[in-house]
Amino acid sequence: MNWAIAIGTLAEELALFAGTGFLLFALDDLAVDLVYVVRRMWRGATIYSRFPRAFATTLAAPGPSGWLAVFIPAWDESAVIAPMLRATLARFGEGRYRLLVGHYRNDPATAAAIRSVGDPRVLAVEVDRDGPTTKADCLNHLYRALQAEEAAHGRARAIVLHDAEDVVHPAELTIFDRLIHRAAAIQLPVVPLPDPHSKWIAGHYGDEFAESHGKELVVREAVGAAIPLAGVGCAIERGALERLAEANGGLPFAPDSMTEDYEIGLRLGAMGLRTMFVRIPAVPGDRAAVSSRGHFPATLDAAVRQKARWIGGIALSGWDRLGWSGGVGERWMRLRDRRGPLAAVLMVAGYAAVLLWAQLGFAAALGAPVPVAVGPKLALLLKVNALLLAWRILVRALFTAAAYGVWQGLLSIPRMLVANLIAILAVRRALALHDAGGLRQWDKTSHIFPKELGV
Repeated sequence: MNWAIAIGTLAEELALFAGTGFLLFALDDLAVDLVYVVRRMWRGATIYSRFPRAFATTLAAPGPSGWLAVFIPAWDESAVIAPMLRATLARFGEGRYRLLVGHYRNDPATAAAIRSVGDPRVLAVEVDRDGPTTKADCLNHLYRALQAEEAAHGRARAIVLHDAEDVVHPAELTIFDRLIHRAAAIQLPVVPLPDPHSKWIAGHYGDEFAESHGKELVVREAVGAAIPLAGVGCAIERGALERLAEANGGLPFAPDSMTEDYEIGLRLGAMGLRTMFVRIPAVPGDRAAVSSRGHFPATLDAAVRQKARWIGGIALSGWDRLGWSGGVGERWMRLRDRRGPLAAVLMVAGYAAVLLWAQLGFAAALGAPVPVAVGPKLALLLKVNALLLAWRILVRALFTAAAYGVWQGLLSIPRMLVANLIAILAVRRALALHDAGGLRQWDKTSHIFPKELGV
């Protein structure tokens, strides 16, 4: 049974490799959990015991200030852009703001949908080239349009970023207007909308954002790391955006970047400017924080393409573009951001080991004299990892339950397998794109806008 010995040895080596990597990642995650818990306890004992909790409507109003410009880049968004703009105007209500919507000259359907809104607060900005280019390029055209608008309406106070499918919160602009003087950029939580037709693929986004925007960004701020922007539900102070433009040849958004939003937060931090993650309810009595909501990809192919863009831009291109500058906290968070490709390799190795052991176990069950036992050191490693995995599952379920309810918290447990599959396939695609020179145009996914905004 030399073949059985070879399979058993291979399975053990793969398990040892994967188990060691998983242990290091689990300890890293455990450190984040510890910082989060300590921070909550410290703030509860030293801040919330002396000062009332903040709400959007109770924030002190700033002095005389400029207007807010909302950038909404759009390519092939004729199906969603009009209802999104109408809903946004209704939710924001009256105020000193304008929606600058970018569209391309070879996308007449989107241009017509924007014009159909018929509101003077909506400014359609045509990109004078055939699309798609990149999302960052579209944003740069909006920036140039902003400069022209400022000549007529005065200098803007901040630039707010949103996508064409976003459901905005009515109190969002209030938070930005009243806090943007404290930071160069502010990020609000992003909350994926549940999709009843895609509980597993679209649902896993809810699990991930519940934990990342409920804990991860809180910890980043606590350890002094810059807050990466999500591209939606965020605002950049006008002077800070101008500084980014001056440092990049007059263009604030890097047109060759796949994740220009993520990079902006880190670039602002590298300039010594403060970035904030703000998670507060709108009014006393509300449990949910003011956030940006929207539907995320509901099919495997769309999810893989989106995740590949994130991984490629953050873990692969981001390594080259942003390097490893900053303090200990910043470097720690960048390391966490860039571990996706290695995590995918570890998952493949781990699943391969499980399959090999399953084959040996099946053969042994049929009576074949094959070895299925593992060594004592590997057995200990697997036990420790099992305990840490149980903790990780519990944390994910708790954050998901807090955001979506107990049932979704329970579903987040099997959805971790779906997330792992998407991550493995996304890393494969990201590596292929990176080897080919990266994306050269907007790799967007199809969007939907909820018919009922009360969801």
